[in-house]
Amino acid sequence: MSPDTGLGLAAVVVLPLLIVIGVAASRYAGTRHDKGIVTAALRAVVQLAAVGAVVGVALQHTLGAIAFVLVMFVIATFTSTRRLHQTAVIPQQWMYCGTAIGLGAFVVLLLLIGPGVVPRNPATILPMGGIIIGGTMTATTLAGRRMLSEYGTRFGEFEAGLSIGLLPPDAFKLVVGPVAGDALLPALDQTRTVGLVSLPGAFVGMVLGGASPTEAAALQLVVLLGLIASESIAILAITELLARARLPDGRTVSS
Repeated sequence: MSPDTGLGLAAVVVLPLLIVIGVAASRYAGTRHDKGIVTAALRAVVQLAAVGAVVGVALQHTLGAIAFVLVMFVIATFTSTRRLHQTAVIPQQWMYCGTAIGLGAFVVLLLLIGPGVVPRNPATILPMGGIIIGGTMTATTLAGRRMLSEYGTRFGEFEAGLSIGLLPPDAFKLVVGPVAGDALLPALDQTRTVGLVSLPGAFVGMVLGGASPTEAAALQLVVLLGLIASESIAILAITELLARARLPDGRTVSS
């Protein structure tokens, strides 16, 4: 590691300090994520160290990159399922999360990679797959948890909808459907403020790698619009699937 980067000092002093700040802020705000911050940080260290060697191999072969993307999809499904499980226990919940993430991510990736919008090589497939699947996982989790929480809070309205003859899917979407769209706000805000508030990694990385700002901006635009499309599909899918799921009594759902 180059001594000019300052990462040696950061690893010893600054990074642990950032964790302490995060834990302190979480405890003060009462968000109950102080333990999660520590475990997430430790897992990130271990996983990045372990994955580094695997990524090196995956980048050498197209099939290896595709296999790694599929592993990302499986882990994303597991992560989203676990988060939704904390709010409500629903039969086949993993299938709902996997369907939403898979539809959103793979439809967009096929549209980008298949026609050659982005190069069909491991160096593009792997990071593009990670970005799209990661964003789609986040949208699925946020939309699912938000809808289930709203369902629990407004269960009386759901029952009122049933009492006037609405089918359960229609009553569910009537009560909680509008809040699902909140999961798209981070992607929308990131796109609206790109270049003004943030300079995304894909753009900066390409410029530092020697690409022209125009080429870098074009790729970043593809990434941002791909995220909006994939997350929109995922939100639609998880909404429809939860509306037709065997939902528990709303009074047992955690908010």
